[in-house]
Amino acid sequence: MVELDRKNFDEEVLNAKGYTFVDFWSEGCEPCKALMPKVHDLAEKYGDKIKFCALDIAKGRRVAISQKVLGLPTMLMYKDGEKVDEIGADDASIENIEDMIKKYYEQA
Repeated sequence: MVELDRKNFDEEVLNAKGYTFVDFWSEGCEPCKALMPKVHDLAEKYGDKIKFCALDIAKGRRVAISQKVLGLPTMLMYKDGEKVDEIGADDASIENIEDMIKKYYEQA
């Protein structure tokens, strides 16, 4: 997992080629912290074709706002720097997250 902040977000996500998965989270978000180990497992499983990143919004609040992240946890999938899919707080189960990843993994 690439740790993101406001300084490297553009380079690591918006200027990246291929698929990039970003986990937006914060220390105060208990559902985020509960999902995190499972998301890290998915990164190991699918990381050969998809780049996995995480952004603690405390280190990039404006970045989160610019990406229209309105609640936590939020998972976004980008292709060549463009947002192509999103799982918001209401749908943030590990099953839904893996389903989204699989959809793009097969295309990568």
